[in-house]
Amino acid sequence: QVQLVESGGGSAQAGGSLRLSCAASTSTYSIYCMAWFRQAPGKEREGVAIRCSGGRTSYADSVKGRFTISQDNAKTTLYLQMNSLKPEDTAMYYCAADGRQLSMADSWFVWDYWGQGTQVTVSS
Repeated sequence: QVQLVESGGGSAQAGGSLRLSCAASTSTYSIYCMAWFRQAPGKEREGVAIRCSGGRTSYADSVKGRFTISQDNAKTTLYLQMNSLKPEDTAMYYCAADGRQLSMADSWFVWDYWGQGTQVTVSS
């Protein structure tokens, strides 16, 4: 069982930056891909960015060029650097992990492990 804990959410003004962290509190040897998702009120959870073993990354079109997903060398912490934030980035952000090779095309409900979420609020 992999436990994930997000941190780093908060409030920012449009154009500002925030960095989210996702710490895995148990062994991650079985994990192949990790990702960030977000869910705004009244909307479905959507993928933001994904990173898989070997360093392969991909992003939602809405965040390309503004967000960067990365991982520490020990592969125990996943990051999401968010720059040029927009009010439409306001959402609860979740970290997810899975032992399979997944992609941005896979729906959120196929992912095995989830964190509790961290709120990001961007004001105009």
